Amino acid sequence: MPLLPDAALWRSRFPIFRQKIYLNSCSQGALSLDVRAAYEAYLHDWETQGSPWEYWVERYEAVRAAVAQLLNADPGEIALLTSVSAAVSALASSLDYSGSRNKIVVDDFAFPTVAQIWHAQERRGARVVHVPVSGHTIPLESFARVVDEQTLLVSLSHVHFCTGAKQDIEAITTLAHRWGAMVLLDAYQSLGTTPVDVRRLPVDFLVSGTLKYLLASPGLAFLYVRHDRIPALIPTVTGWFAQEDIFAMDIYRNVPASTARRFEAGTPPVPSLYAALAGLDIIQRIGPAAIESHIAELTSHLITGALCQGYRIVTPLCPERHGALITLRSHDVATLVTRLAGHNLIVSSRDQNLRISPHFYNTHDDIEQLLTALEANRKLLI
Repeated sequence: MPLLPDAALWRSRFPIFRQKIYLNSCSQGALSLDVRAAYEAYLHDWETQGSPWEYWVERYEAVRAAVAQLLNADPGEIALLTSVSAAVSALASSLDYSGSRNKIVVDDFAFPTVAQIWHAQERRGARVVHVPVSGHTIPLESFARVVDEQTLLVSLSHVHFCTGAKQDIEAITTLAHRWGAMVLLDAYQSLGTTPVDVRRLPVDFLVSGTLKYLLASPGLAFLYVRHDRIPALIPTVTGWFAQEDIFAMDIYRNVPASTARRFEAGTPPVPSLYAALAGLDIIQRIGPAAIESHIAELTSHLITGALCQGYRIVTPLCPERHGALITLRSHDVATLVTRLAGHNLIVSSRDQNLRISPHFYNTHDDIEQLLTALEANRKLLI
């Protein structure tokens, strides 16, 4: 039986499945007919109307509202940017590292761009301290050893991009707030596969983007800033869309918006707005909770099969401790990825880990075909 209502109908909207089995949503979501049509609509609008900026700004605000709805945030708490790098850089530029509270705690699950941006702040007085991985997890006790009264911000990854390990964000955030530190959550590897409610998960900041499980394309990311944090933070990485009055065209002053829009920059990536609305609409129509349940069934199937075939699973086995991304150790992962592509299976790799990331459009048959192909190449795994 299908795990989701109309599962076959949804899958049919992703043409790649006519020829291949796509299990690489942690890198890029599969292209849907909806997103393709959105790009065609952008080209049509551009071709027939020239420069319909009023409508494009409406699309811009529609994306902000859709992201806010997904996170259970207020639209005024959402900034739209071109990448997570731009989002974190804007946030980092707004912080003061001159006092005794200048420590930035970074977990070793961090995606490189996030950690690199925090290290770039060392020239401005930041002290960056890392929390190491123990096995394939980071125990809460490891955070407790480094978070203290000098900690300005704790930078967390929800799901590790190399192993799929998932952190207890609520517990870490509680610890950080107890010491008066702020928390940034990188939810790029989780959003779209599980409900994320910023009222229940009380982080101060959250970043993510649209090209992975949100099913759109590169060029659009976002930053959530909790409303009570906004007034005290004035970014120095900025642009005209960050101004209170975008169209004031004032070259003599910087007047940041009173909302999270103050973290934005220049002209928005208009084509990506169209794609984002189409991708976000799919996620909301199915529902993150239903998607999470579906993916849990598939990852359980994969883990059980991989254990039976004797492979080394790097991802924590407990369902509460991993995301949609499951990883297997290989001693020649580049060759394995190529061999699987020969079986029309699209996966990826990091750190000699084979990364397998199903989404709602995948099925148990996809997992079975993957397990069969892995068995045919078991010498690369055992």
